[in-house]
Amino acid sequence: MAEPALALLEFSSIAVGIQAGDAMAKRAPVAYLKAGSVQPGKYLVLIGGEVADVQESMASGEEAGAEALVDKVFLPQVHPSVVEAIAGGRKLPKVEALGIIETTSVAATIIAADAGVKGAKVTLMDVRMADGLGGKGFCLFAGEVAEVEAAVQIGTSTVQPESLLVRSIVIPQLHAEMEANLEISTRFRSIARGEKTD
Repeated sequence: MAEPALALLEFSSIAVGIQAGDAMAKRAPVAYLKAGSVQPGKYLVLIGGEVADVQESMASGEEAGAEALVDKVFLPQVHPSVVEAIAGGRKLPKVEALGIIETTSVAATIIAADAGVKGAKVTLMDVRMADGLGGKGFCLFAGEVAEVEAAVQIGTSTVQPESLLVRSIVIPQLHAEMEANLEISTRFRSIARGEKTD
């Protein structure tokens, strides 16, 4: 479900987030609006659709929820694999090298994932957002070492302010056992139970 534009607003208050989401829905006819609470007590509003509609809707949400706005992202030409990953899709290619970008906000993770996958020949394996992460987010890139290094460098350069970046790492020649764990899930509970879900 690739849309020409995607935006996400991240709020520290659930009540304000719901109010802002309502204002966004009323403002412009976006193709979709997904909203809900995430840990630790944040509220996310994700919209997609035509660029002008998404911009207008986002502006309304920013205005209505300014007091509780933690972070935001607007991608006028979002990469299709980012949309797929946000919706829960995971790609599991053979991993030569693995790149990880970990941030303190969901919006920063989405920005980094989009920039990295656009800027290098990598596969965006996964994007995890907030739940089970104490509000943090991370994305995983797979590919040849040089390409993964480029994706991580490009992705981390988009994380602003820099204080939102927790860590970025490139692991060349990922061990087969770690790769097998990543194929199952990135959640320990799923790994321990042998569940292939995320």
